[in-house]
Amino acid sequence: MRNLGRLAGKTLAMVLAAAMLAGSAWAASNGKLVYSFSGGDDGSDPATQLSFDSAGNGYGTTVSGGSYGYGTVFELKASGGGFQEIVLYSFTGTSDGKNPYGGVTFDGNGNLYGTTVAGGDGGICAGDGCGVVFELSNNNGNWTENVLYNFTGGDDGFGPGGGVVFDRAGNLYGTTPDGGKFGEGVVYELSLQGNTWQQTVIHAFTGGNDGGVGSLGLLLIDGSGNLYGVSELGGAHSAGTVFRASPTGGGKWKFTTLYAFKGTPDAAFPYGGLITDGKNNLYGTTYFGGVDGVGTVFRLDGTSKQESVLYSFKEGTDGGYPTSTLVFDGAGNLYGTTSMGGFPACDCGTVFELSPAKGGVKETILHRFKEKPDGGYPYYGLNPDPSGNLFSTTASGGNREAGIVFEFTP
Repeated sequence: MRNLGRLAGKTLAMVLAAAMLAGSAWAASNGKLVYSFSGGDDGSDPATQLSFDSAGNGYGTTVSGGSYGYGTVFELKASGGGFQEIVLYSFTGTSDGKNPYGGVTFDGNGNLYGTTVAGGDGGICAGDGCGVVFELSNNNGNWTENVLYNFTGGDDGFGPGGGVVFDRAGNLYGTTPDGGKFGEGVVYELSLQGNTWQQTVIHAFTGGNDGGVGSLGLLLIDGSGNLYGVSELGGAHSAGTVFRASPTGGGKWKFTTLYAFKGTPDAAFPYGGLITDGKNNLYGTTYFGGVDGVGTVFRLDGTSKQESVLYSFKEGTDGGYPTSTLVFDGAGNLYGTTSMGGFPACDCGTVFELSPAKGGVKETILHRFKEKPDGGYPYYGLNPDPSGNLFSTTASGGNREAGIVFEFTP
């Protein structure tokens, strides 16, 4: 799981969406299959979260496929009650980057930003480049890629497997799972200085009490510019951490480990990002840990720093091994995905809801994946469109076993 990881301009592919319902696979739920990737020019392995514009169009990345086989940035354009898939950019696998994970982030002008785990001109890491941070600029429907930063594999880190987020000043932040001064990944900032983006390492993980290995999920930024995230490994109990990085002025940062996971029956090894309830509490998932050792949903009290496991997965029909970032609905229910569990014959993952209940929470399974023609293995969590409908992807499954986009209405 450590690394769950140039053709600019006109549209490369436009493919009508697959059938809105995948037969009996979705018939008993409030979900529907939105798009099934073919594995060709439209992309393959959409290990991505989705971002939405104000018109309800979704944007994401595929790890492979596209015109050159090294991944794409795509748009799902709302059309006639369904969606059309449009490839905005196909990576060539050279200086422009190779294999994007985690999706894209908008700036205020409608441009898209993301990362690739390999490619670029910064150095040789695992034989194929150390990865890049890229921008896709939209000029009246013509999309152009620009590499903002080439990772070198040194103290700056390499192989970013997650997306980037903006602060109010327009700086970008992300993590890497590898590289850095101690070889355990970094938390980094990209800031525009003149016409050049400058990278600064906010924190280099040591693999000790501070944690090790940046996560798949996006960093969380609060109103004061503090960054919150998780490390997959390390910590006082070698089971991962929750951390905060706080700006102290003059480009300096203070790094604080908020919690070190203890392992079963506590949570262990988080991969997804964090969310907040607006009351100074943080929520997330872990891949291992819990009563049965196959993952949890946890809550961290932002005031007392007390952590509690809200739900322990059993890896049966309820799912297991979540890597997703959670999302709240307006009623305070939590939604997420598990990368495995569900139907025993498939073990292809689930979509779940956690709702408040007497003495704790109640888990409801909204969907169990079955692979072809249904999806399989949802690694990233659900994201809302402007109407509050929740969307996500699976890395495989679908009509061509190249992954799908699906939707749920809470």
